[in-house]
Amino acid sequence: MGVLSFLFVCCKLLVFLSESSFASDTITSSQSLSDGRTLVSKEGSFELGFFSPGSSKNRYVGVWYKNMPVKTVVWVANRINPINDSSGLLVVNQTGNLVLTSQNKSVVWSANLSKEVRTPVVLQLLDSGNLVLRGERDGGSETYLWQSFDYPSDTLLPGMKLGWDLKTGLERRITSWKSPDDPSPGNFIWAVERQDNPELIMWKGSRKFQRSGPWNGLKFSATSLRPNPIFNFSFVSNEDELYFTIDLIDKAVFSRIVMNQTLYLRQRFTWDKATQSWELYANVPRDLCDTYALCGAYGICIISGMPVCQCLKGFKPKSRGYVDWSQGCVRDKSLNYSRQDGFIKFTAMKLPDSTSSWVSKSMNLNECREKCLDNSSCMAYTNSDIRGEGSGCAMWFGDLIDIRYFQDGGQDLYIRMSASELGAKGVSRTKIVVTVISTAALLAVVIAAGYLVHKRRRNIVDQERCKILDWSKRFHIICGTARGVMYLHQDSRLRIIHRDLKASNVLLDQDMNPKISDFGLARAFGGDETEGNTKRVIGT
Repeated sequence: MGVLSFLFVCCKLLVFLSESSFASDTITSSQSLSDGRTLVSKEGSFELGFFSPGSSKNRYVGVWYKNMPVKTVVWVANRINPINDSSGLLVVNQTGNLVLTSQNKSVVWSANLSKEVRTPVVLQLLDSGNLVLRGERDGGSETYLWQSFDYPSDTLLPGMKLGWDLKTGLERRITSWKSPDDPSPGNFIWAVERQDNPELIMWKGSRKFQRSGPWNGLKFSATSLRPNPIFNFSFVSNEDELYFTIDLIDKAVFSRIVMNQTLYLRQRFTWDKATQSWELYANVPRDLCDTYALCGAYGICIISGMPVCQCLKGFKPKSRGYVDWSQGCVRDKSLNYSRQDGFIKFTAMKLPDSTSSWVSKSMNLNECREKCLDNSSCMAYTNSDIRGEGSGCAMWFGDLIDIRYFQDGGQDLYIRMSASELGAKGVSRTKIVVTVISTAALLAVVIAAGYLVHKRRRNIVDQERCKILDWSKRFHIICGTARGVMYLHQDSRLRIIHRDLKASNVLLDQDMNPKISDFGLARAFGGDETEGNTKRVIGT
């Protein structure tokens, strides 16, 4: 009886051991990882094993965070070829290659090493989440035969490189899952654009979706310089490599960047130990102006503007309806395409799409200007590196696309203009040039008028009635009036210049909604007109 009890305990122990994880973070060529067993990194941060995503019954080999309430997968081996049963086996074969097999030992996925390895090879899961193949005697070395960080899935982890190995031609890009139930590659991609002036691009299929702006020595031109308490990022560009990477300031923090195809967002999460959940730190795109080429060529996106799409100074909308901004803007005055042209400096800008750009690290800003002026195709220039007093030269050729204005950050950009545009100084004494006023100027006029009216009447209006028009209501009236005039100036089929805008011509309904009245002095413009002349001084 005692012998039978002993055998029963031994059998239970064998079953337990067969279903448990390995005691170490490595497996050798004499071992294998079957479905139901896992490999755990040395400090217990990550785990490797078989899993089924969402409601799917397919089996995949992946890496996920260890000891979290919700399984968070960061890498998948057989994204394209799932296994439909529990027969999967992950092994390091005799040639040193990492191979995943299913029934009848058919190969489902492999690390696809380019050459046979004769020395003993082990598979190791690191605490960074990187799964590596290395020589058995190379425990302290970071020279790997193969690593999962070179073949990312939908997640960028700290220490990963997003970009290119220029020696081998290997590209590392982040590609979304098709759905929460299907980790196969989707159509939402984050990659480094390999060009003279490289930048990070998000793709939606074959179409650009969002871009970072080029690297300027400190940051990408569309990102903030404000200090980040969680991570540092860097961009490396040399003869051997071209990549973007992030590093955690506090190594005890878990943070990841995920390409979410369901929402078409690039999301950064950090782990909150108190709530035992992932907290959303940031989304990209951040706002409407992050949308690629939203305002077309020579259009500028201003998120606080009305409308958000406007034309750069010296340009006008190409679309006569002032609604379809995808067509962008055209010049008010044509270029001479010679040294007679000049440049206007625009500040706080997201630099244009760098596909058609050129960079020299040895030139200064004045040399850059002269070189751009000598090339009739050059439409803009700036420093390629803004560190210190600035250095290097970046030039853009052809249309300038995907520009936005930043209240906090951005970069200087010098845009080519005709000599006649640069030489316009004021107006003739015998004519008054009627120009469509900007939103900012309009707001200033209305605020000033409101203040003067209030000051003039404050002695004759009783205190109780003054309380009706508190600041929030006044601001509501100001914004409503500005929207009305903006409609007349930009969105109406015919541009209408009121020419007598004052407080007495702004009527209020019972809800304090403003209505512009008295168009007796108004003047209508054609759909493609931006200026008109008059010999009479009238109105305001």
